[in-house]
Amino acid sequence: MGAEDRPWENFLPCPIPDCNTVEAKCQSLLLLLKVALQCTEILAYRRHSHTSSDHLVLALGTGKMSEHTRVAMVTAKVWVLKKHFEGFPRTSDFDLKNIELPNLKDGELLLESVFLSVDPYMRPYSRRVMKEGDVMIGTQVARIVDSKNPAFAVGIFVVAKSGWRTHFISDGKDLQPLPSGWPESLPMSLALGTIGMPGLTAYFGLLEVCKMKPGETVLVNAAAGAVGSVVGQLAKIGGCKVVGCAGSDDKVAYLKKIGFDEAFNYKTVTSLDEALRKASPDGYDCFFDNVGGEFASVAINQMKKYGRIAVCGAISQYNDSVPQKGPYVQMPMIFKELRMEGFIVASWNNRWEEGLKALLKWVMEGKLKCHEQVTEGFENMPAAFIGMLKGENLGKAIVKV
Repeated sequence: MGAEDRPWENFLPCPIPDCNTVEAKCQSLLLLLKVALQCTEILAYRRHSHTSSDHLVLALGTGKMSEHTRVAMVTAKVWVLKKHFEGFPRTSDFDLKNIELPNLKDGELLLESVFLSVDPYMRPYSRRVMKEGDVMIGTQVARIVDSKNPAFAVGIFVVAKSGWRTHFISDGKDLQPLPSGWPESLPMSLALGTIGMPGLTAYFGLLEVCKMKPGETVLVNAAAGAVGSVVGQLAKIGGCKVVGCAGSDDKVAYLKKIGFDEAFNYKTVTSLDEALRKASPDGYDCFFDNVGGEFASVAINQMKKYGRIAVCGAISQYNDSVPQKGPYVQMPMIFKELRMEGFIVASWNNRWEEGLKALLKWVMEGKLKCHEQVTEGFENMPAAFIGMLKGENLGKAIVKV
């Protein structure tokens, strides 16, 4: 066999000898196995990079497909805030960019986003903590694809707060492992919803702010969303009567399916005041408010004496160009001796493990149901975000990369 019959030699670290002896045949086989392993490594890595074929051939031909070569090839896609939102967000307010990631340093690791979260808080926080050109804020479940940090092995999944990115580098300090005991049968995307920040918001908002007690009546709006749906179910676990409202008949049907005692479509009722009174003639002990605006101004007048209100969100106001008037809460708060408290779930960071353990337990026992609205494709992040703000999601809005 001549060299012209062995074109693959151009890609091998050294030529394959003529196979006239057992030793030569073994040497030939070992070289081919080495090439096959390099090809497998390269092809696997191309799944999460944008490396050209020329670079791959160079790496293969030189036999230098090292960790540093691999990391230098990764290009991350990121969504940046092109323009601060004026009123309702538009797709033109975002810009998709490519960022070449540097080599890993000692102690660092490379991660690939698998699921990303879109949440209402991103709308007001974008104005408070971001400037134009910044990568959009957000959380993801990510897989470690390369590591120079002995505390993190390749292949494990973690929760990160690295924004709208397909890939990113971390020193590990900002990463949160999935709760211990997470079964393989449970979707990891739930770590962004029911067994994640939204679930914890419901957990601490009910227990620490509303301080619900068995036998009480709990009201929650935006009840079919990521937080509201958990609020209602946790209140039922706690022995309370639960009333929820949502923006479509399908969502109302879902609320009844997961155990809400009463539910109504606030968009179709003739009177919000009458709908609330009909659902609970005696009033409400706890009100978990995700909406604000007109709903809150009506609901506060139906609170029982010594009622508690947890102010979690104000999605009805996030996209207003002109601030809404009211509600004027002083009179009912004074005469009913109400307690209203705004809160941010990060205040209980030191107790997240407790909350996640409880939420995971209830999910595994079937007491806490989960529903996700999954959008496919990183390129659809803005559309998923805008759809969530319009109330198109049932349960938690997720983007699968």
